[in-house]
Amino acid sequence: MTALLRSLRPRQWTKNILVVGAPLMAGRLGEGSVAIATALAFVAFCAAASGIYLVNDVLDVEADRAHPRKRLRPVASGALSTRTALVCGVLLQVLAVGIGFAATWELAAVVAIYVVLFLGYSLALKHEPVIDIAIIAAGFLLRAVAGGVATGIPLSQWYLLCATFGSLFMAAGKRYAEIHLESTSPGEVRRSLTRYTATYLRFVWTMSAGLLIMSYSLWAFEIDAAGDGSPLTVISIAPFVLAVLRYGYAVDAHAAGEPEDIALRDRVLQVLATAWVLFAAGAVYLGS
Repeated sequence: MTALLRSLRPRQWTKNILVVGAPLMAGRLGEGSVAIATALAFVAFCAAASGIYLVNDVLDVEADRAHPRKRLRPVASGALSTRTALVCGVLLQVLAVGIGFAATWELAAVVAIYVVLFLGYSLALKHEPVIDIAIIAAGFLLRAVAGGVATGIPLSQWYLLCATFGSLFMAAGKRYAEIHLESTSPGEVRRSLTRYTATYLRFVWTMSAGLLIMSYSLWAFEIDAAGDGSPLTVISIAPFVLAVLRYGYAVDAHAAGEPEDIALRDRVLQVLATAWVLFAAGAVYLGS
């Protein structure tokens, strides 16, 4: 059970907090039915992601055994059998879609799309440059969309633009940090990284960061200009931009290989993110 739990990667579940985005920005997270649907979306993505990790560990078992760090994973080390991992992985993915149906069929569809995308990623697409970044970004985007479809909250074009460019920013940053391992730790990089250059990845995450900041700023000013919002919306731009810049600093320092590690370790980023949430949520709830 300990080996199975390690293979589920519970540390990665922090990414699933993105499902809270739509209900929070709509000012409806405090409603009982909305909170329950959001929680179901969170649990569904935890199950789906963990199921994908188990299947991926089975598919990569031989490569992981030759890897200096990944050979210690339960499946690669033999602590967890490939049969058990595969069965549990498939069951978790089926369970994830079932949990989605408990909220709405739209959430089940979003979870199913996530499962199909990342099964394709595990089987072959993770070795295709650009496609691998697109799928990683899609994983973040689907989480952000899930909160809306689970609760029936309409997703604005600005929300979708921010979610899209934010997802691309994190995905490209992840690859940019990983490519640094090629020079510092030979043998620890995935095959697709050998076909990237640092300048190309820097271009992608710089472009996406700029578009993310621009989209959020235009959204905030539009809400303020509508007259039914709060000045806190515009004020929230400051901590938002600083948080993006702080994360970009981590990317440039090659420390953003795993976004959840940065989120859990960088205290300054946590303070900025908290300030942004307080201003953004305050604008929504005080202005409603």
